[in-house]
Amino acid sequence: MTAETKAATSFEEGLKGASEKVAEFHEERSALKSLQHWLHQTPSAVPMIVLVVALVVFGFLSPNFFKAVTLSTILQQIAIVGILGCAQTIVILTAGIDLSVGAIAVFSSVLMGQFTFRYGLLTEISIVLGLAFGTLMGGINGWLVAKMKLPPFIVTLGTWQIILSSNYIFSANETIRSQDIAANAPLQFWGQAIQPGGVKVLYAVFLLIVLVAVMAYVLRQTAWGRHVYAVGDDPEAAQLSGVQRDKVLIQVYALAGLFCAIAGWVMIGRFGSVSPSASTGVLGNIQSITAVVIGGISLFGGRGSIVGMFFGALIVGVFEMGLKMVGTDPQWTFFLIGVLIIFAVAVDQWIRKASS
Repeated sequence: MTAETKAATSFEEGLKGASEKVAEFHEERSALKSLQHWLHQTPSAVPMIVLVVALVVFGFLSPNFFKAVTLSTILQQIAIVGILGCAQTIVILTAGIDLSVGAIAVFSSVLMGQFTFRYGLLTEISIVLGLAFGTLMGGINGWLVAKMKLPPFIVTLGTWQIILSSNYIFSANETIRSQDIAANAPLQFWGQAIQPGGVKVLYAVFLLIVLVAVMAYVLRQTAWGRHVYAVGDDPEAAQLSGVQRDKVLIQVYALAGLFCAIAGWVMIGRFGSVSPSASTGVLGNIQSITAVVIGGISLFGGRGSIVGMFFGALIVGVFEMGLKMVGTDPQWTFFLIGVLIIFAVAVDQWIRKASS
């Protein structure tokens, strides 16, 4: 036996009975740190908590607040904003932003109305064309962002102006009245309602809930949805791992355009008329971004839930209705929503530290 063999044998004999456990390091987390990590894993938790607190507060201040009629009214009010929020959500998840969502919605509704009344097309064909043009407008945004490498903010700021002005030029600033639509073209479907238990619920509300549910599944359970998050989190790393970044971006903006066109169709039913001057063209952008930010979706991309956006839209609706029922000056609505936006961004910044 060589000297090396003897040394190895004695070394092995010396290890007999020694502990085979691997060293473990335990990091003690404070309650605040644990909360931070939980919120990071559950993006929709913050808006859900804010929504519950708002409901409790307004329910206490106004005993009639929890009437089914009130809750139904809130859902009806957020139908259009919620659908635009679906469009804004998928764009912001890619670390982009779309300032043209309101303009696309209004122009799509004008196209549907004018194709029917000016050009005499069948209502169904007009609707399909309106949805197709909305998708095309969104796809152009995506192409400019993905292929031309232009900043989403600048691209959509420009297309917002172009689309809104095209809307006025094409329509000749003509409003199609509700009486004409009701008599000649069934474009107002989403404004119709069912009354379970005597409570009026618009079909548009069911549409919003279905869209949110479908997109929540798509974003979390499909490869395409994971690619959307990956592009928003780190586009270079996503591309190196095989994700077709440009293709995903174009698809996201095109799908956002489709959602905007659907919102435009809902506008016809909700408002009863087709107007190129609808306030959604200007306010829709701000309202959708507000729902997304309050809903806990990170403006830096890659984190958040479309369910959170739904809660964010509900929060705005609850504040508007609650303050109105307690007789508060309407300006407080804007004040409190502004506070909530700043709070939501601050919380997002704090939560993002959990992953660093």
